[in-house]
Amino acid sequence: MVTIVDTLNRPQNSSEARPRHPEKAHRPDNPVQRKPKWIRVKAPTSPVYRETQDLVRANNLVTVCEEAGCPNIGECWSKKHASFMILGDTCTRACAFCNVRTGMPGPVDPKEAQGVADAVAAMGLEHVVITSVDRDDLDDGGAKHFADVISAIRATSPSTTIEVLTPDFLRKDGALEIVVEARPDVFNHNLETVPSKYLKVRPGARYFHSVRLLQKVKELDDEMFTKSGIMVGLGEERNEVLQLMDDLRAADVDFLTIGQYLQPSKKHHPVLSFVTPEEFKGYERIAYAKGFLKVSATPLTRSSHHAGEDFADLRAARKAKLGR
Repeated sequence: MVTIVDTLNRPQNSSEARPRHPEKAHRPDNPVQRKPKWIRVKAPTSPVYRETQDLVRANNLVTVCEEAGCPNIGECWSKKHASFMILGDTCTRACAFCNVRTGMPGPVDPKEAQGVADAVAAMGLEHVVITSVDRDDLDDGGAKHFADVISAIRATSPSTTIEVLTPDFLRKDGALEIVVEARPDVFNHNLETVPSKYLKVRPGARYFHSVRLLQKVKELDDEMFTKSGIMVGLGEERNEVLQLMDDLRAADVDFLTIGQYLQPSKKHHPVLSFVTPEEFKGYERIAYAKGFLKVSATPLTRSSHHAGEDFADLRAARKAKLGR
């Protein structure tokens, strides 16, 4: 295995000084394109951003906001919104779009669940998003740890609503049931892209397994909200996106997010197109027409962006649909 040296972010004389994406070493360079004006965001400078950062550090937590290089981190952290990434910072998968570190993860931190719960309480969060790396090395894919985190948050912040964004638990029998039994308010699992792009973009996953996972959540608990998201700009055709919407509606998924793929480095999958805001509005209109209760489709949409406000909209939409 050949290593890639991160000369920009690699700490010196530290246990963190290890290659971030060793599996991408032999991939050809894909120049990172200049972003169009509708995607550019301001650098984070708010004092509240620093407070949130300090809180995350003090509790020894990992956030997907940082690990995935989310463009909305300045806005969210300035509002004391953060999405916590559990089960460590190293993923066993090697998706072509993702900036999260890949390799063999370390042991699960038994103190992490309480650390997340303490941070949620300290931040006074009304809604929290809990996601994770893929942990194919664990017998249950980390499902029990998800349940432990949910339980810890319920104990310290009983009024906080909880959204989980889980891996696919591929070949982990019984794992999904463990998470659903912990009763998060929203169960999110992202398809990420259309099926024709899985071999190159998400090679460790299986499209129809992910759709079935979401469908099974509803079978286990028909009152639980389900959610999924994709990126565009990876070479997908418009009709493929519309078919994906139909697949998710067949699985009774409530909430769809669509955002622009942004290339983390030259070794990642290239951006093949920048989808315009007008095209995103078109996807939004069609998705609502297909029956989703909530749709978020903009260039900067990400799964956990505005998650609290979106959850309130989701509940209101279901209430209106049921007429009560």
